[in-house]
Amino acid sequence: MADNLSEALKTLKLSSADSVEGCLDCLLKALAQNNVETSGKIQEMGVLAMMPALLSAQNSCTPKAANIIAEVAKNEFMRSPCVEAGLIPPLVQLLNCKDQEILLQTGRALGNICYDSHSLQAQLIIMGVIPTLVRLLGVHSQNTALTEMCLIAFGNLAELESSKEQFASTNIAEELVRLFRKQVEHEKKEMIFEVLAPLAENDVIKLQLVDAGLVECLLEVVAQTVDSDRDEDVAQLKTSSDLMVLLLLGDESMQKLFEGGKGSVFQRVLSWVPSNNHQLQLAGALAIANFARNDENCIHMVDTGIVQKLLELLDRHVEEGNVTVQHAALSALRNLAIPVVNKSKMLLAGVSDIVLKFLKSEMPPVQFKLLGTLRMLIDTQADAAEQLGTNAKLVERLVEWCEAKDHAGVMGESNRLLSALIRHSKSKNVVRTVIQGGGVKHLVTMATSEHMIMQNEALVALGLIAALDLECAEKDFVGADLVQVLHRLLTEEHSAPEIKYNSMILICSIMGSEPLHKEVQSLAFIDVVSSLRSHENKTVAHQASLTEQRLTAQS
Repeated sequence: MADNLSEALKTLKLSSADSVEGCLDCLLKALAQNNVETSGKIQEMGVLAMMPALLSAQNSCTPKAANIIAEVAKNEFMRSPCVEAGLIPPLVQLLNCKDQEILLQTGRALGNICYDSHSLQAQLIIMGVIPTLVRLLGVHSQNTALTEMCLIAFGNLAELESSKEQFASTNIAEELVRLFRKQVEHEKKEMIFEVLAPLAENDVIKLQLVDAGLVECLLEVVAQTVDSDRDEDVAQLKTSSDLMVLLLLGDESMQKLFEGGKGSVFQRVLSWVPSNNHQLQLAGALAIANFARNDENCIHMVDTGIVQKLLELLDRHVEEGNVTVQHAALSALRNLAIPVVNKSKMLLAGVSDIVLKFLKSEMPPVQFKLLGTLRMLIDTQADAAEQLGTNAKLVERLVEWCEAKDHAGVMGESNRLLSALIRHSKSKNVVRTVIQGGGVKHLVTMATSEHMIMQNEALVALGLIAALDLECAEKDFVGADLVQVLHRLLTEEHSAPEIKYNSMILICSIMGSEPLHKEVQSLAFIDVVSSLRSHENKTVAHQASLTEQRLTAQS
């Protein structure tokens, strides 16, 4: 065979068009027997340089030449030589021909040359292969091999962000949905799913897929697979429901499917929440969280009893529960609690009682959502803030999580909820519970946060602690170096006006404490405050004058 191969390679370099085809057949046979060795010889003999001419001829040799390129490009060491031989432009050109065998081998050749190379795939996108391949999928949808070639190409190209705009300008959504409807085999559906998932990350394509009827296809797959325990059906159920949730991440596609809360798709997805299938419970809860992205939708959903469905779902997952379902259901409740009119209704429905059952959770994602949900619920709700703020177990857990340095999100949310309980209740009982639980030092630390909103929330809460129970908080204020923190906030140039204003309010509130008063005097606060009387912000300047008078009167 080696002799035949060498002969064929030599003949190919010298031969006339008539004997070329026989030489190409010989090369294909040799590649089939030992691809690596044959590919090396093809490179050594300079055969790749002859390929552009063979590809451009568009005769019976063309599909064989493309097939040879596809075979040699299976080897990583041959991909650069193929590029250097200038094979990509003539191959891209061949995608416009009508011969199905040429199209198939050309697609394989391009796919193998550009395999795993984002830069080469980006080059193909610039050369306009996406609209060409989408057109091929439409024209040759009866050709299984060509269809699969197109799907593999789409799957690779769709991973690149630069491809999304080009895909969005074609009718890819209609073609893929039409193809999906025809498929019976699991493997074929999976291939299409692998293209749909990356494409559906783009908001324009999300809407195109919804308009093309993908949602109805997905709901049908869910209905067919929900009661099956076959691995492939379980996989399809997961892929379909995940894709459904992904489509709802686009504002326009989500609103189109919501249809004012009357949409059949919305109703079907709601029915997933009480199901016994964890994957559907998860997708249903995530879908509600996605529908709950504007006040109008949230208000409608709370008024139509969705909260109860979510609470029942959470209740099923308290003991040994599924963490992803817990996280999703809490996310949905948090979003639903954002509109002011929903808060009291959700509190009456017992949301805080169910959410508190998850205080014992050791999973940071669940802790994070639990904290966010409670913080949303008590915003402007004084009674609820007092009830939760006097719950010693809750405050104790919050103080513990305020030290969760490995989980910045949980730590931040714990601090914010601790502050919110005081700010919204304005209750001495809550203040005392927080002091006794050891929460003061964390609020002082929060006042030094890099996020202005958190600094402000901390300073307002500390101001209320000082105003409502200075005597009880005095020791903690001294231990946490509150006065030094306030001095730093007032002297730092980049402190926002609100931070300076609230720091001065707090200074005035702590002057009734002898040890704190002494610290204020020792740090020459009068000079610091006096310099702020000329601050460009009039509110800050006015408060500086008042604070200076107070400090002077008590010096």
